[in-house]
Amino acid sequence: MTGTKLIDPIELTQALIQCPSVTPVDEGALGVLESALTPLGFTCHRLPFAEDGTPDVDNLYARFGDGGPNLCFAGHTDVVPVGDADAWTHPPFGAEIHNGVLYGRGAVDMKAAIACFASAAARYLDECGDAFKGSLSFLITGDEEGPAINGTVKMLDWMVARGETVDACIVGEPTNTDTLGETIKIGRRGSLTGYITQHGTQGHVAYPQHADNPVPKLVKLLSALYAEPLDLGTEHFQPSNLEVTTVDVGNPATNVIPNTARAVFNVRFNDTYTPETLKKRLRDQLNAAGDNFDLEFSVSGDSFLTPPGLLSDVMTQAVHKITGLTPELSTSGGTSDARFIKDHAAVAEFGLMNQTAHKVDERASVEDIRKLADIYYEMIVGYFLSSNESQSA
Repeated sequence: MTGTKLIDPIELTQALIQCPSVTPVDEGALGVLESALTPLGFTCHRLPFAEDGTPDVDNLYARFGDGGPNLCFAGHTDVVPVGDADAWTHPPFGAEIHNGVLYGRGAVDMKAAIACFASAAARYLDECGDAFKGSLSFLITGDEEGPAINGTVKMLDWMVARGETVDACIVGEPTNTDTLGETIKIGRRGSLTGYITQHGTQGHVAYPQHADNPVPKLVKLLSALYAEPLDLGTEHFQPSNLEVTTVDVGNPATNVIPNTARAVFNVRFNDTYTPETLKKRLRDQLNAAGDNFDLEFSVSGDSFLTPPGLLSDVMTQAVHKITGLTPELSTSGGTSDARFIKDHAAVAEFGLMNQTAHKVDERASVEDIRKLADIYYEMIVGYFLSSNESQSA
């Protein structure tokens, strides 16, 4: 296997960005990655999935080797819309480099990370030759920025049905705020949304005795939600946080007491709660504060934690070797597809800086992209070295 084709992470990042793969369309992005991995010896599976009421989505699972352990890289080639294209300094899908900075939608979230891991994998396989007995794999969806229905979840189900196992997974989401190497994500808070509909009786504002205004009652319910902290945080998580995101009455008249009033709130919750225990707490709080209301919940992800251990140790050592920094092991931020992968393998996240993610002029420095490829390479080296040592101990 010596003489494996090496991959330039900058060139592959540019090729991926030049595919305008705004969720749910692919526009050739997965094909670009497949064309880079196939010459390395990866077996690639294109996995289109569909479900009523959602757009069809194409995905890619690629694996080199059939032995264990299997170290997987997970990510997404879909990107968010560019917004006002005229507001961009450089074309959003041009992948142009100016003064050492690569511009383009997906540069940090997260096409560069995909290219960097492909580059790192090529380098590692080239250096190992036939001595490599484990597996490297890619779990790449086109549905992370969208409803996340026809992507990672169904890919994982497909893998289970085939007997495919993953031992550890690195997700390439942009995890750093100011400097490459600051933060590794070893968990994420869960996300629960609550929908309150407070009922009343419509009537004339001049005759309130004949009506029942739902607005003050809704205000009382919302006040109850804010009455005390949900918790004070845990060892690896900041305190759970509740935010009311909208209050709606939809009443165009100034002299009519409305019939209903509605509010929506979201909770980013830590490992103090499961979705069910959090629902019970919130429902009990609201029932104690009022009545004649409806309450519904939706949960987009549970909280999870990969306890510090082999994977985070390997990742920390790799980051320190390349950047000189010791990254914080964090659970901050929003959700990612790691919330699905955590049920199948140890998972942690590391990627570029996130300041320009989803913004006009999304961009990453060429130097940071090359460093990220070096970091991923060291992660691969360290993981298989540590795994082999553990098996022989």
